[in-house]
Order: sequence, then C-alpha cells, then structure tokens
Amino acid sequence: MMHRLGLSPRTIVTGQPTGAEEILVHGIAAVCDPLGGLYLPETQTLVVSDLHLEKGAAFARRGMMLPPYDTIATLNILNAVIARYEPKLVVSLGDNFHDRSGSEHLPADLRKMITDMARGRDWIWINGNHDPDGTTDLPGISSDELLYGGLVFRHEPSLISAKGEIAGHLHPAATVRRREKSVRRPCFASDGHRLLMPAFGVLTGGLDLRHRAMQGLFKQETLVAHLLGRDRIYSVRYGSLMG
Repeated sequence: MMHRLGLSPRTIVTGQPTGAEEILVHGIAAVCDPLGGLYLPETQTLVVSDLHLEKGAAFARRGMMLPPYDTIATLNILNAVIARYEPKLVVSLGDNFHDRSGSEHLPADLRKMITDMARGRDWIWINGNHDPDGTTDLPGISSDELLYGGLVFRHEPSLISAKGEIAGHLHPAATVRRREKSVRRPCFASDGHRLLMPAFGVLTGGLDLRHRAMQGLFKQETLVAHLLGRDRIYSVRYGSLMG
C-alpha cells in the first residue's frame, strides 16, 4: 500500500545548523544533519530511518541481556533534531521498532515522549521488515510507502526505480582516512537520484557502502557519502573512500 499524503507542499526559507550539508535529491533540496536526520525545507519534512526502538527489550525477551537504555537515548536524539527544525511532518522510514511487538510493549513514559514530539505535526511510520505490522497506540499513521513532494519514501530501496527515492534498511556507512587514521562513520549516501539514510538507532550498526548489497543502487561516478561527524557532515566522493 502506498500512502499519498494530503498536504500541500510549502516553499519556505529556513536556516540550517552549522555543520549540516545541503544537497539535491531528484532536484529537491535536502539538508543532511549530523544527528542523522534529513530535512526537506520545501515541505518542512524531517526524515529519520531505522530507529530500532526497544532493541534491548527485544533481545531481553529472547534471553540476551543488553543495557535497556537504547530507546531513551534514541528518542532524546530524535527530540533534539525535531526541536532544531520544527517540522510539519516527520517520516520514520521503517524498522521503527526492532520487532513486531516493540510498540505494543513500549513503556508509558517512552510512549509519552513520542506523543509529545508528535503534537502539532503529522507523523508517518513506514513499515519495515522488522515491524511490518505498523505501530500500536502511537500518534500518526502507518504505510508501506509514501509519495509526497516529488519524492517516494520507503524502507527498502527499489531495484526498479531509483529516481526521487529516500530509503533506509541498509544502514550505509563509509570509511575515510583522516590524520593518518581510518575513520568509519554512518553516512547518507546519494548519487543525486536516490538517497539512502543512515540508521538513527543508537544500537544499530552500519553496512559499508562498498558491500555487495549496495551494488547496482547508485551511479558510482556521482555517488557521495555524507558522513556523520561529531558536529558536522563530511562529504566524500565514492572514489575517495577506503575499500
């Protein structure tokens, strides 16, 4: 099911934080934020991906103990990036929770955090492979895909059409050499036609942009990795990345 959002795109002028990087995806301005969110000024939309909320709780249900603080840490970062841009719409690109029952068992205080963040704005939960059934008792609506403002938002990148696609799922990361050391960081990856989002969840790893799962998704001659630094984005062409 593809959801077509019934909102009129707005063209606005907005400042961006120091260290963010503005790029074009399918001719549409997009701001890559060091916190891992993508802001689309024209439609006042904030995009995040692969929150994997309640990952620690999901592991605990299977008898594997992880520190239970991943959800609050991820939500605190999400709250910060929402406060930075004050979007009219938030789109979360799937794997919002680490398993099918994550949103059902979400503690009340964390549920309230999401409710407070969603107040006064629209919220779309894109269904992912970890949470294909959508969310339970949370604001917003769930959808397999969203077509809005000249872009299509989905969890897994399409093997058929790349134009104007914003997707997650693969958790892109890249390695560069800096000050005689190799540094590996999550990244936004875009060739100007498609953009893959970095994973937003604090316990979520990354897949190298040179991994075979990424093959065929981008035009390598225009592919740029926009790496998340501590307080800024570092944009590096694909050919300059370490293998």
